[in-house]
Amino acid sequence: MAGSSHGHTPAAWTGVTIAFIGFCVSGAFMVMAQPLGFWAGMVIVVLGGVVGAVMRSMGLGQPKDSHQAQPRPSVTPEPVGVEG
Repeated sequence: MAGSSHGHTPAAWTGVTIAFIGFCVSGAFMVMAQPLGFWAGMVIVVLGGVVGAVMRSMGLGQPKDSHQAQPRPSVTPEPVGVEG
C-alpha cells in the first residue's frame, strides 16, 4: 500500500498513544505484582480504543471511501527494438 495514509490521523495517533500508556502501566504493575494496578492499566488500554473510535466518528479519522482500491492507470507499452 505505497502512498497510503493508513493510520496517519489524529484519531489513530491519540488512540494508540493512550493504549500504549495503558500497556506500560499494566506491564509495570504486573512486574510489581499489583493486580489492581494491572487492571487499571488494562482499563486505560480499552479507553484508548474508545477515544480513537469517538474521534473517528467526529471526523478526525480516515474517511471510509479512502480504503477502496485505487484503479491503476492504463499504460500502453511502446514497442522495443523497432526501427524504421
